[in-house]
Amino acid sequence: LVNSCLVPVAQAAGTQITTIEGVANGDQLHAVQQAFVHHGGAQCGICTPGMVLAAVKLLEKTPQPSLADVRTALAGNLCRCTGYTKIFESVLEACKTNGERHMLIPPGS
Repeated sequence: LVNSCLVPVAQAAGTQITTIEGVANGDQLHAVQQAFVHHGGAQCGICTPGMVLAAVKLLEKTPQPSLADVRTALAGNLCRCTGYTKIFESVLEACKTNGERHMLIPPGS
């Protein structure tokens, strides 16, 4: 997990890069994305991609993190809108779903 603004493109050559667009599976939101929607963890949207990607990475390594784990994993991602509480609640909620995906768009819409 890296901050893209700090990594020169040449350094990323030959690596696998996952962006916020690659977290969902078609119209199936990742559990972290769905929790951010449900808990209001996404406000203006500026910090949301970094927060979601950091949370996904955390849950891959630590499926049942503590609040302290979440705070540490998201450190360095700055948010001006939420006060972080809603973001932390979102991540803790996401781990309760065991990573299942949720529909973004109802079938046939």
